[in-house]
Amino acid sequence: MRSLAARRGLLKRVAAASAAVRVPARPLIWMHAPSVGEGLQARPIAHQLRTLHPDVQQAYTFFSPSAEAFAQSVGADITDYLPFDGVREADAMLDALQPSLLVFVKLDVWPVLVERATARGIPVALLSATLAARSGRTGVWSRLLLHEAYRSLRGVGAIDAVNGERLVRLGVQRAALEVTGDTRFDQVWARAQGVDRTRPVLRAMSSARPTLVAGSTWPADEAVLLPAFARTLQVHGGAHRDSSGHDLPRLVIAPHEPTPSHLAPIQEWARTAGLSCATLSEAEEDRTAAARDVIVVDRVGVLGDLYALADVAFVGGGFHRAGLHSVIEPAAFGVPVLCGPRHEMSREAGLLLAAGGARAIPNAVALASALQEWLTDVPARTRAGDAARAVVHAELGATERSVQLLQRLLRTTR
Repeated sequence: MRSLAARRGLLKRVAAASAAVRVPARPLIWMHAPSVGEGLQARPIAHQLRTLHPDVQQAYTFFSPSAEAFAQSVGADITDYLPFDGVREADAMLDALQPSLLVFVKLDVWPVLVERATARGIPVALLSATLAARSGRTGVWSRLLLHEAYRSLRGVGAIDAVNGERLVRLGVQRAALEVTGDTRFDQVWARAQGVDRTRPVLRAMSSARPTLVAGSTWPADEAVLLPAFARTLQVHGGAHRDSSGHDLPRLVIAPHEPTPSHLAPIQEWARTAGLSCATLSEAEEDRTAAARDVIVVDRVGVLGDLYALADVAFVGGGFHRAGLHSVIEPAAFGVPVLCGPRHEMSREAGLLLAAGGARAIPNAVALASALQEWLTDVPARTRAGDAARAVVHAELGATERSVQLLQRLLRTTR
């Protein structure tokens, strides 16, 4: 198992890395984000801290192997996996890193590590803190196991007041709680504002055709999305223009896992539906391929920029048991969002739905109807896109507020 293999020799690695770079006279903030999603919330905080306090060293740990490559983008002085939550492991990490602050991101707190850090007088914080209404942590046994860890937190920055109240019921002290917001909004907004539309991939993919960008889709999403898209084009037989000379929509689809076994059924569907199809790699090499009806994204790391090309976005996960993926990337570009019904765990989806910047769709027929409306009715699409962008803009500032919380805690350690 990759997770276990990666932890072999972990404590020795961290001790060696710390011996090489750690300056005990300088403060160190240790930030832990379990996976990539939480890492996206941690990274803007780490970067702003580096800008404001270059004297403060940073350590960054993660739990999931999927975050290993991402972790390097945080830019910490020491980066590695977090060991399992035992007394020996916690003490070894604390001995090696000598942190001034220990910071968890989103929800996960490790009770033994919190207890050992608190015993040493090290303040522990939780940022971009969230607790879903139906989280398993609200159960009796979870509350018993974690109550003391949450009660020990010296600073908690909740994403909003509702989540703050849930965290209080989990054990967080009101005196430690404030609403700082979700730092992902800052990062996504900055990326959207700074997107380089001259990048080869965006230049190659530019088109006058209305574009539906479907991101992070699973086969369960595609089972609804693909028939719905075909339905919107059915009357036109796949031609690029309708009888009135209007440009017809195209689909850019980025599966959550762009493996050959996932891409092949989409490509076969396009052929069966009579639609021209190419991969993103082919489209970058050949302008003719870029003009096809369906472009299948065959690599990771480009979806955030591809939303810049969208007139309408479909975000996957809403028909999949894992639940909805992030909707704020397209929203930051002013793109209205369509999704499946499993969005209850996504606060940002709820915000977009309430504002009219998104629609939750139950089936292929309803999705085809929504696509037809937003892809052809420009004023309606623009209103929805503006509403989506306004939601993201209203959430900005979480990074600055989170850094201020850490600055206050850091001052108490000096």
